[in-house]
Amino acid sequence: MLNRRAVVTGASTGIGEAAVRALRAQGWDVVGVARRAERLEALAAETGSSAIACDLTDPDAVAALIEELERTGPVHALVQVAGGARGTDSVENGSIDDWQWMYDANVLSTQRLVAGVLPLLRRAAEDSGHADTVFVTSTAAQTAYPGGAGYNAAKAAESMLVKVLRQELNGEPIRVVEVAPGMVHTEEFTLNRLGGDRVAADAVYSGVEEPLLAEDVADVIAFALNAPRRVNLDLVTMRPVAQSAQHLLARGPLHVRTDVD
Repeated sequence: MLNRRAVVTGASTGIGEAAVRALRAQGWDVVGVARRAERLEALAAETGSSAIACDLTDPDAVAALIEELERTGPVHALVQVAGGARGTDSVENGSIDDWQWMYDANVLSTQRLVAGVLPLLRRAAEDSGHADTVFVTSTAAQTAYPGGAGYNAAKAAESMLVKVLRQELNGEPIRVVEVAPGMVHTEEFTLNRLGGDRVAADAVYSGVEEPLLAEDVADVIAFALNAPRRVNLDLVTMRPVAQSAQHLLARGPLHVRTDVD
């Protein structure tokens, strides 16, 4: 395990950053990838990871990323966290610019990464016996909700990409894992989705007892990568206890019901 190297995207914040920390704590060599170089460099200084700044929606930048990864060592795992949501518009009033960005950031970036990294993963699998991919999608890929259409569509497309990839890699020693979180309270996701409106972003989590944290998702990612190589976690759907379904969210303290027999 000490010699295995993982590439983690979206590593400047939230789940990606937490995944870098979790994997470094368990002995992985980790390359953090994100747009914001200064945050990656601070994380690298703290954890011992390495950093490559890259905008995954830019084909030339991704090509340069792949070249740098190939130059600097083997790649045993790809952890694709980068993506995001913009807006809560209805279908009728949806912003084409926002929807285009969500498709680019969640779907096309993922395809671009897979196409570039897969030859490196195959090479590592030949040497070490197996390689891994982990994709963080969302419960938004599974359940539609008003105001979510653009993000629903993008994440559903990404999730389908993952499912097809698993079938296309059948017979190769490369695991394809999907982790689909529900409500996760992170520093920036909802804030960015709501255009920087801090009050509105805080209201999303108001009264919810213990939303998931980025570290919870990172723990599942680490478990999937460290599991025996015969074990593939095809799809892990995870939500806070207060969120029984995409549309069913308890606000207020959780308590045992006393009005049942």
